[in-house]
Amino acid sequence: MRRVLNNQPSDTQSQRENIFHTRCNISNKAFSLIVDSGSWCNCCSTRMVEKLGLTTTPHPKPYQLQWLNNDGDMVVNQQVKVEFSIGNYQDKVKCDVVPMEALSYFVG
Repeated sequence: MRRVLNNQPSDTQSQRENIFHTRCNISNKAFSLIVDSGSWCNCCSTRMVEKLGLTTTPHPKPYQLQWLNNDGDMVVNQQVKVEFSIGNYQDKVKCDVVPMEALSYFVG
């Protein structure tokens, strides 16, 4: 049996302790997932959206990001609704679509 969600208790309260990595299923395919209790948005990769053929919608309030690459600010202007599961847990989340290579799915 594999642990799906694993966050070990610790005396330190750094942000790193509030992040855990796992895998989730989206359209019967496994993807990397990071859950960060301190994040203010849910994001998924452009690559994942294209691979699964998900339909995007215009973001109601586009915004700029500058931490994802060295090319300067990037405009986040698309969203997608993602149905995912972790073990028996299932949910639907609206995510901002961003080009990122480190992982497929990020939930705040």
